[in-house]
Amino acid sequence: MPSLLHRLRYRYTIIGPEHPTVDHSNNSRAISASANMEPRKRLASAIGRKRYTGTLVFNLLAFILPALYGTLAKLWVANIDRHLVVTTDVYTYIGVVVEVLNEGLPRAAWVIIGDKSSRSLSQRLGLTHTLILFQSVLGLVMSLAFLGGAATFAKGFVPEEVREASLTYIRISSFSALSSAIETAVAAATRALDHPDVPLVISSAKFAVNILLDMLLISKFHVGGHTPTINMQAGIQLACNLTAAFVGLGYFLWGTTRRYCMQQRRRRETEEGIKPSLRALVVLLRPGVLTLAESAVRNALYLWLVSNIVSMGSTYATAWGVFNTIRWGLVMVPVQALEATALVFIGHNWGRWRRRIGVGVTEPGRVPLRELFGIVKPSLVSLSLALAVEVPLAIFLSVWGARWFAFYLSESSEVADVTAHMWRTIDWCYIFYAASTQLATVLLATRPKWYLFQSLASNLLYVLPWAIVCQVQELDGSNAWTYHSLVFGGSLVFSLVDVLVVDGLWAWTLVIGKARLEAIRE
Repeated sequence: MPSLLHRLRYRYTIIGPEHPTVDHSNNSRAISASANMEPRKRLASAIGRKRYTGTLVFNLLAFILPALYGTLAKLWVANIDRHLVVTTDVYTYIGVVVEVLNEGLPRAAWVIIGDKSSRSLSQRLGLTHTLILFQSVLGLVMSLAFLGGAATFAKGFVPEEVREASLTYIRISSFSALSSAIETAVAAATRALDHPDVPLVISSAKFAVNILLDMLLISKFHVGGHTPTINMQAGIQLACNLTAAFVGLGYFLWGTTRRYCMQQRRRRETEEGIKPSLRALVVLLRPGVLTLAESAVRNALYLWLVSNIVSMGSTYATAWGVFNTIRWGLVMVPVQALEATALVFIGHNWGRWRRRIGVGVTEPGRVPLRELFGIVKPSLVSLSLALAVEVPLAIFLSVWGARWFAFYLSESSEVADVTAHMWRTIDWCYIFYAASTQLATVLLATRPKWYLFQSLASNLLYVLPWAIVCQVQELDGSNAWTYHSLVFGGSLVFSLVDVLVVDGLWAWTLVIGKARLEAIRE
């Protein structure tokens, strides 16, 4: 009805003395342009960076490009020397160590930088710049440590058959710690600032330059008469990672920080709040220490198990690496994108709720279920979408895709058979992982301390005992997966139950008025 009245208003105009003539053609063109613009505006609003749908699209693209390149990188190396495919997993294991660093302060971004109701934009930018600077310094220190300890690292994570040939690869890959630290800090902070286009710029730059250089230098159709080597692939990967990290950082500083400074100058207001500061670091460290501790425990246990896997020999270790490429390069992209999206909007909702009840209030009393649902709704939406994608994907890979994909990546029938067996054994467990990841966003984006508790419960009560069993048992390539599947698959099932219990306690304490919230510090 409003649209009909709107049209009538312009189609029929009362002509009085002051309106001797009326140009109906101009009115018609205006109405047509307005009608055409409305759907575009609605579409732009729905997929904008500050809406769930738009943020999810940006995140999917940002996560899928690195995963696709990681898959292609194994193919390039298999073409060079299929026995060295396992060496590329060194890059992954360096990434796992760096993940302890990357999941410390950056994961505090959701609850600190994502709180746009209680913190001004200048405060959030100051926290972002502090986070990026601090993580960059830590990443450089860790890169130098990897460079100096390459031989020691190879003993723990490279099969003996290819250990000597892998040392140069490790030294080149060591500086991926620096690029990863910068990239992760920029991505987490800018997502919390409602700028998911920045991580997409990073991923796009990395993917485009990597593919171009790989095609030109190490593919079957490379330019020139040189023989491609695995170290050449590592050098290309490192150069592209560093380039992408600095491109993303520059894009953020130019597009966001510079624009804010220009607005402040026009208003003749100060810009001091956006500079990195020790005070901002302290604010980040309070929740960041909790996420750092959680990540350190989880990844230490994982690397302990990986060292046991590597000791099973080259075939088993290569199969595990290919399994991880399938898992993280294909299956987990939707899960990661949905998780990042849910974290952004739960952080916003939590900050808005804290602002409404009072920033200084730490005992909110009884909270209605309707309000809680409003806070956690992004997590439930992500959960529904994750299950809708992961269930059919797991079935497809188990029935048709796992062995073919494994052979495509490794060019080894033996490795493909082992990988397919691994996948078919615990594929259903990753549906549990998809669910637990989305539900855990409630804890991470609101009360990181509770997130730490649920993770410690899962790792200390389940993973640690089984990790000890794997170390004391006499395992070989024929029986190792029986135990490893119980560790990796069983931990995913245990984690879902664990997260459901802790989420329930989180909600219960708020509903009955027993919650004691952390103070918001500026």
